[in-house]
Amino acid sequence: MKLKLAAIALACVASAAFAAPQTLELDTSHTQPYFEIGHFGYSNQMGRFEKATGTVVIDQEKKTGSLDVSIDTNSLSTGWAARDKHLKSPDFFNAEKFPAMTFKSTDFKFDGDKLVAVNGNFTLLGVTKPLTLNIANFHCGDHPMMKKFWCGAEATATIKRSDFGMTTFVPAVSDEVKLTIPVEAGAK
Repeated sequence: MKLKLAAIALACVASAAFAAPQTLELDTSHTQPYFEIGHFGYSNQMGRFEKATGTVVIDQEKKTGSLDVSIDTNSLSTGWAARDKHLKSPDFFNAEKFPAMTFKSTDFKFDGDKLVAVNGNFTLLGVTKPLTLNIANFHCGDHPMMKKFWCGAEATATIKRSDFGMTTFVPAVSDEVKLTIPVEAGAK
């Protein structure tokens, strides 16, 4: 009987966590955005950003939330130092002048209890455009190691880099870039 009452109490506590908005901070060790771009028709090349920060506010009961992400363009890594240096130059990310690209949400879209999209504004090279992040693998709950409320997902979008003024080598190096942001965030 005590075990049954403990299980009921735990279920009540867990459901209470979903009843109010939760403010979460991005876990930088599990949030490392990466991109994929066509290279002269020969291959798709990838790179990633080692530093991303931000916050998520989610209210699963009301199906609302906000997302604010800043990606450090100086943290770009493709596995080849010479290419990284060129990509950080004014030809591409111009990391010295624009040390961050950002995404700020305007609204969340749910399908039942699952977050499926986040609409917002993406800023790259000082240019801001609307962008929808498609969400997969959305999951929230108590983290087994951190012992606090945690959410995770994978956000993806495709942008045209020329829309943001990044035109070097277009179209030989693809104008379309797939951006993927694996996200984990925990309660502050």
